[in-house]
Amino acid sequence: MQKDIFDYISEEETAYQTRGVPISDGLEWSMYDHIKKTVYAKDSKFLTGSNTDYSRPYHNIIVPIAKLAYRSEGFDVKDIEMYVDNPDKYYLSFLTKKYHNNWALDNKIDEFIDTVVIQSFDFGGCLTKKQKKTIEVVPLQSLAFVDQTDIPSNPICIKHMYSIEDMEAMRGKWDDQAIDEAISLAQSEKSNDGSSQKAKTPGKYIEVYELHGTFKESWYDEEASENKYTRQIHIVSFDTKSDGKKHGITFFKQNNAKNIFKFYKRGGNSMAIFGRALNKGGIEELFDQQVWVNYSMIQLKDMLDVASLMIATTTDSQVAQNNNIKDLSPGEIIKMQDNTDISQVQFQVVNETAFYNNIAKWEALARATGSASESSLAVTPTSGTPFALEQLKTANGLQEHDYQRNKVADFIAEIYREWNLPIISAEMRSGYEWIDDLSVDELQATVKNVVENETNDKIKKNMIDGKLMTMEEIEQYKALVEEAHMSKSTKFLKLLDDELEDIPMDVKINVAGRQKDLSKMTDKLTNIFREVISNPQVLQDNNAKKVFNEILETSGLSPINFQVSKQVTPPLEAIAPVATG
Repeated sequence: MQKDIFDYISEEETAYQTRGVPISDGLEWSMYDHIKKTVYAKDSKFLTGSNTDYSRPYHNIIVPIAKLAYRSEGFDVKDIEMYVDNPDKYYLSFLTKKYHNNWALDNKIDEFIDTVVIQSFDFGGCLTKKQKKTIEVVPLQSLAFVDQTDIPSNPICIKHMYSIEDMEAMRGKWDDQAIDEAISLAQSEKSNDGSSQKAKTPGKYIEVYELHGTFKESWYDEEASENKYTRQIHIVSFDTKSDGKKHGITFFKQNNAKNIFKFYKRGGNSMAIFGRALNKGGIEELFDQQVWVNYSMIQLKDMLDVASLMIATTTDSQVAQNNNIKDLSPGEIIKMQDNTDISQVQFQVVNETAFYNNIAKWEALARATGSASESSLAVTPTSGTPFALEQLKTANGLQEHDYQRNKVADFIAEIYREWNLPIISAEMRSGYEWIDDLSVDELQATVKNVVENETNDKIKKNMIDGKLMTMEEIEQYKALVEEAHMSKSTKFLKLLDDELEDIPMDVKINVAGRQKDLSKMTDKLTNIFREVISNPQVLQDNNAKKVFNEILETSGLSPINFQVSKQVTPPLEAIAPVATG
């Protein structure tokens, strides 16, 4: 019976490593074993026998297909477009996009996306965790235990290996006395995969368990009710006493904690396997093909070992008894009795072609399973394959990767809406100022608005001072302002305090931007150009302009690139009369 949180962690960690869950009648699945098999296969290692003496060849057909998937199913930060969901505030969309580029760079969002893609392909799912201002991917190898049937809805326990420096950094956040006790027990070894196997290290490490879930409230407060359950966080470690029993050390605990995890299943619900926490990973789909390729390679290796044997036969019994070929020196002459001979035994490699053909068949099946054509893997297509057919195979293979990329994009968009947008919005609303490099189009559009505003301010100021500006002076002033601002593309950008207050923000991920259909994009631009030419008032009328901007946004184009600067028309009384002779 579990008495406290420490008993619970010990029992569940053992169960996670030793017991699976039933998937169907007579079929059991272990997440711990699944992760182990996947790591071994990716690293070209056999699950049984020695991996250190290279006595068996491992012809890895998985890694090239995995690398193709990483490239094809990922996307870049530039494909993530933040915008202000208000047609009257399109200029704020421009600022939020520029701010997001800097924010994403600082928070390594590109690396985060890559890791999500890699982990979901490898294992069939990805677990993410929200920190105070950042997000991270939890390595599945670091899990002490989870529910093998449903990760998000049940307790999640992560095993960390903290160095003494890491522990010292937690002072003030965790219990200082507990930190002192743990440091005194630190050992020069660490585990990287949550197992009992540990590597000797130069530095000292402490095993730290981070547990999240819903538990009896009495596990947080001994005086609380045994029948009430709350969401809690426990960060603990263990000290093994001389009698072999584990003693628990609590660094931190929190009651009524928020859920800080999000989980993604590769391919979404359409690829879900009932009873499994993870969908089939891209590596798992190739397990069988890899096994039989290795079988053929091992058979070939064994045949080559036999064929390479140097064995001699002789009718001279004295030579056979007293000589070993390995003991002979090059050029040495052997004296033999009359009417005797010596010859080498020849071993032939039998059915070598059959094994190579078998390898080729399993490799072809692996490529088909992994949606990887020969050309996409930079492999010369099979002789006689028509070029058009190879193109069609490549295109069809990419459709599966496109599907997976869209699913990952939906997951990243969900993270942005629930986790990242509140962080970004709060930072921008605080009047944050940053420096950015504008493109030519962005600079021109921005400078036009600046010139218009500064010119109007200048006219008003002169009017207050009793001075009237001529049209020539206005144009000269515009030219000076434009020249000053156009000289450098690097600008300081800043939102005024509370400028985004109560304005909804949203995000879209244009993953199609990685492989734009140029012909379709050209058609869009051509149609828009025709509309503007036939009806230029569309860019001046406010109501029509709102509709036009929405059309541009839907088409994946930026309204800021289609702005038309308004002519600055000063009040009639502000223009000095032209003197006549």
